[in-house]
Amino acid sequence: MKWQQALKDYLNYLKIERGLSGNSILNYSRDVSKLIEFLDVNEIRINPIKINQDTIKDFVYDASKNINARSQARLISGLRSFFNYLIFEDYRETNPMELIESPKIGRKLPDTLSLNEIDELIAAIDLSTPQGERNRAIIEMLYSCGLRVSELINLNISDLFFDEGFIKVTGKGNKQRFVPIGESTQKYIKIYRDQVRNHLQIPNEFKDTLFLNRRGKQLTRSMIFTIVKQLAEKIGLKKSISPHTFRHSFATHLLENGADLRAIQLMLGHESITTTEIYMHVDRSHLTKVMNRYHPRK
Repeated sequence: MKWQQALKDYLNYLKIERGLSGNSILNYSRDVSKLIEFLDVNEIRINPIKINQDTIKDFVYDASKNINARSQARLISGLRSFFNYLIFEDYRETNPMELIESPKIGRKLPDTLSLNEIDELIAAIDLSTPQGERNRAIIEMLYSCGLRVSELINLNISDLFFDEGFIKVTGKGNKQRFVPIGESTQKYIKIYRDQVRNHLQIPNEFKDTLFLNRRGKQLTRSMIFTIVKQLAEKIGLKKSISPHTFRHSFATHLLENGADLRAIQLMLGHESITTTEIYMHVDRSHLTKVMNRYHPRK
């Protein structure tokens, strides 16, 4: 078995059988490609079935010189997944990554914004332009619905169920969930949809896409990042933020105001409650209030 064929089969497996997103598949592809490149540069002629732990160790040591601990852990995890796939397909019996330990890294707590900071960012949007109305609706939706960037740019008009107070979101692995949406956010989306979007020349393939650029085409991930970055610079925000910061703020503010962790998990679309539990570590101050309010021996 050749490396490129093994990689191609692996990526098809990730897409078809595991239903991973394009971004996740790209990351896994990069991990294996780095190993292939290392073997080529060092003229090591060994296939995916025969490669052993010593060669893998040499690669990990070499790769670790230029990346941080978190990236090292990501690389090791990606390779472990690749060789597990080969075992699953009966190409190998053992995983050469088994005894290679990932570096110890602390759990990175997500950055969050205060409500005042979010209000400042929204107030900084120039509403005198059509893009301003669109950008306000985008920021409002990122914060009020806790969406990932990919979920936001792929949202369709047909996914809006305003009468019921929900939107249908397609998340990782094409898994769908319904997320509540407040009347205030609905109002800003309607303004954009009915007063701005309807004046665009929209190609047929984007007729149902909610958020569009000036040419009537779907927005890119990088465009959303640019919108957020420019707003942060405009108000002189010292924090380093991204569109994902609004998702973290959404979850943190819900938790601080007494929302159930399981409900937050469902709204965020986390497969495991463990992922949602990271928000328990962001701000512990509300836990004391919960204890004082609900415990019988407060």
